[in-house]
Amino acid sequence: MTISDSFPYIPGKTRELPEPLGRFLPPLEDGMAAAWLAGHVQAGAWVLDPFGSSPRLAAEMARAGYRVVVAANNPVGRFQLEMNANPPLETEYKAALADLAVSPKGDERLETHLQALYQTQCANCGQQVPAQAFLWRKGEDVPYARIYECQACGEGGERPATAADEEHARKIATSAGLHRARVLERVVPLDDPDRQYVEEALNHYLPRQIDALATLINRLDGLQLTKERHRALTALLLSACDAANTLWPHPTERPRPKQLNIPTAFRENNVWLALEESVHLWADDKTPVPLVIWPQKLPESGGICVFEGRLKDLAAHLKEAPFQAVVTALPRPNQAFWTLSALWAGWLWGSEAVEPFRVALRRRRYDWDWHAEALQAALRYLFEVLSPEVPFFGFLPEPEPAFLTAALVATEASGFALQGLALRTQHDAVQLIWGRRQDLGLPDRKVGLNQVRNSIRRIASEWGEPVTYLRLHIAGLAALADAGGLIRPQQSVEQAVKQTQASLQQAVSNDHLMEHLDGSDQNLETGLWGLKSDGDESESLPDRVEVAVVQFLLNNPKCSFLDIQRALNPKFPGLLTPSKGIIRAVLNSYGAEQNGSWRLRDEDLPAHRRDDLEEMKQLIEAIGLRLDFSTRRMEDNLLAWEEKRKPIYFFHLSASALVGRIASQSQRLSGQNLLVLPGGRAGLAAYKQQRNPALREKLQGWRFVKFRLLRSLTDIPILTRQTWEEQINSDPIEQTRGQLMMF
Repeated sequence: MTISDSFPYIPGKTRELPEPLGRFLPPLEDGMAAAWLAGHVQAGAWVLDPFGSSPRLAAEMARAGYRVVVAANNPVGRFQLEMNANPPLETEYKAALADLAVSPKGDERLETHLQALYQTQCANCGQQVPAQAFLWRKGEDVPYARIYECQACGEGGERPATAADEEHARKIATSAGLHRARVLERVVPLDDPDRQYVEEALNHYLPRQIDALATLINRLDGLQLTKERHRALTALLLSACDAANTLWPHPTERPRPKQLNIPTAFRENNVWLALEESVHLWADDKTPVPLVIWPQKLPESGGICVFEGRLKDLAAHLKEAPFQAVVTALPRPNQAFWTLSALWAGWLWGSEAVEPFRVALRRRRYDWDWHAEALQAALRYLFEVLSPEVPFFGFLPEPEPAFLTAALVATEASGFALQGLALRTQHDAVQLIWGRRQDLGLPDRKVGLNQVRNSIRRIASEWGEPVTYLRLHIAGLAALADAGGLIRPQQSVEQAVKQTQASLQQAVSNDHLMEHLDGSDQNLETGLWGLKSDGDESESLPDRVEVAVVQFLLNNPKCSFLDIQRALNPKFPGLLTPSKGIIRAVLNSYGAEQNGSWRLRDEDLPAHRRDDLEEMKQLIEAIGLRLDFSTRRMEDNLLAWEEKRKPIYFFHLSASALVGRIASQSQRLSGQNLLVLPGGRAGLAAYKQQRNPALREKLQGWRFVKFRLLRSLTDIPILTRQTWEEQINSDPIEQTRGQLMMF
């Protein structure tokens, strides 16, 4: 068993709502960390999260009964961690917002004042209404459109900006200097050497947004609130600070910005509405868990101990740490989040909270060489404090080849040995397991290009269909890690990252057995990669998943989607993990869902399908005779219509959508190939073709005939060869609803 197939991917549950500031945080499913811990350490054990990049992760582990120590250097992240551990009730958020709304601003309510900043005129009835957002083009000084909903007449949507909208924006811009100075002063004083960097960051807020935020921040200091409502209001303001910047592309598309780059067209969101809309994102009914600041003690029942600093500083206190596991989401560079966090921390908690971000404010670009060195610098402290038997379980979110290379080189350079990894898709976090290396100081083991290439070919062969470059890249990394060959003695981390990247790209691009489909020769990461056909092809992974899902439904008539994933993933471990899209496509084809529970549809029970297949054979023979063909059963599920002993049509009958297997077995047949299958299989067959260009090419010229069409032909009184052709072309297969997740 190799690293690339060593353990099954642990599935979790996708959140129904995005988490606050979610576009900057690791996109992790709920329950994965707790599930891994349950299989490796006992409840009550001490767990270390050395990076604290996912506030939700620590809270999940604490609720599962573990004592979690988190190194959290970002005040924004620490606040989110606190809110996850001890979330206020929704009523507290609403009450805090109501207190804010009725507080006076001059002669009017604060809510009224802020909504007036976004007033626009309804194009239909002429009423003044607050815009939900104004739309801007980069570099222009007035908005080009507005989005609103008029309560008076029901008119709404996106409309061009009016002259009054433009004049209002200009007027606010001319008077915004005082507000800008105030929000700058909360972050850094006038003579601070980093002030220019804060000013550059503030350029990602329009004057109207600065006006609104300055008013809200000032009011947060002045309101007399209970501690709980103050926490709640601070959380809402944090969401408003994010909603108010210019990093919101239009059309809306759930961006995940990494750099402070203003989109070509962007939204200027209504800050008051952002406050209101964030209530349901922060509100949580989860049971609170204890949260203390290091070095306070935690109860054995679990909780979170926050170290307000870096792992480097924490390590000095952990020489004899009782940790039984390390679980963390590996951080990735995010100049946008780190820089904006400096602004938000200063606005909400004062200039002292900005100190951890000084370096981030000055740095503009983060390459992967730098990131690998930064990870290695932190991880070497982790290596020093862990006992040899302590496992290190990590999530690598938003995976891409360079990130994975940097992370794996850094961990190996720090003394850790990769023991297992699992990948589902490029949209899911990679799961990895490390342990302390036992071969430190041994002679260098060189890993040949052929060894790497064989690992890559094996994964491509076992998938049986083209895959993304990411999957091949990880297979190559796993081969190098298996031999301890990611970094050589006396080699710098930067050199190792560059050499590894180049070697893996060469292993794929110069392999005469691999072909690049639908991609760019200049960019290996586009399109798909597959093994060139040698006539002896393995069954594709989607076909094997189809068989496994159906078998599981037969034996487990009431199961959840999560149950199905947990049962399937051990059959397809490591880099063979099927996507949720594949599994759902099979379920939509074979299953019936009720209240989140799946079962096999009655018509897809094996006995029913055997009867259907026999019925189809008889119909094909009867219709063939009506059209003056001679019919022949060549194999159990293969029939032919012949004329003068020459095959004209071949009918391949199947109750499944294992179309690749059928096409491979029929390559030598000279005639028109028709695949006869249930209507419920049609969408699944279309899905497989859509995701697999090699399968589409193999099935070029094939036609698909559904069971229902053959049944309907028996009712046609006069059937000719011409009408036969018209009928079989009248009901093509198509992808059914619910099968939109391609990977």
